[in-house]
Amino acid sequence: MLTSQRKSLILDTLRRDGQVIAKQVAESLSLSEDTIRRDLREMAAEGLLKRVHGGAMPLSPELPDFSTRKDVSLAAKRRLGAKAAGLIRPGQMIFLDGGTTTAEVTRQLPRNFGFTVVTHSPTIAADLEHHPTAEVIVIGGRLYKHSMVATGAAAMAAISQLRPDLFFLGVTAAHPVHGLSTGDFEEAAIKRHIAHSSAETYVLLTGEKLDRVSACQVLPVADVSGLIVPEEVTQAQLAPYRSLNAAILAA
Repeated sequence: MLTSQRKSLILDTLRRDGQVIAKQVAESLSLSEDTIRRDLREMAAEGLLKRVHGGAMPLSPELPDFSTRKDVSLAAKRRLGAKAAGLIRPGQMIFLDGGTTTAEVTRQLPRNFGFTVVTHSPTIAADLEHHPTAEVIVIGGRLYKHSMVATGAAAMAAISQLRPDLFFLGVTAAHPVHGLSTGDFEEAAIKRHIAHSSAETYVLLTGEKLDRVSACQVLPVADVSGLIVPEEVTQAQLAPYRSLNAAILAA
């Protein structure tokens, strides 16, 4: 078997199972573990996967600061924001997560009917200063500066008093096996708490976040109402997610 064929099979296994165990792959291909380990080292150097003891895991996304992330995939984020805003109905309570992708939702919010926006992000709240019909509720707490959101016990307590109709969730990574994840434990807990308090949760995902894994899981893919993704993401890439959650909205 050619090296390129082995690597393709390894990537298929990684997407399907969420991990690669060198011994298992070697046995299935009737090859030595040293051969598979060498392939994994080369693939890690090529930025295709993350080497771990005994095998490999999907890549963890880089986590640049908030200001830097604003310009990443900006056109796609605007389309995601417009698609999400189109789900809002008059009189609903909407919870907007922090982050640069959900920030685009604020710029697309309806202006011809009233609704309530709840957010634990001061930057999201500030963006709504001049919105003509949105009532805004700001959740306070300890500021996690990387995503500009409030975390901690005070935020948890305030969120517990609310029952939003829609929660637009932002994450740093999505994987069919490892779920929706982010890089900070406290932030993941807040996101999970909001989702559990909300009637429906939709996740906004730019293409580079798919098939990645961050350190802290928020929710399994099957636990959210739907995924909002750019229309250019292929059906083949979406197939594992569709099997878990049929509501995939293309923007």
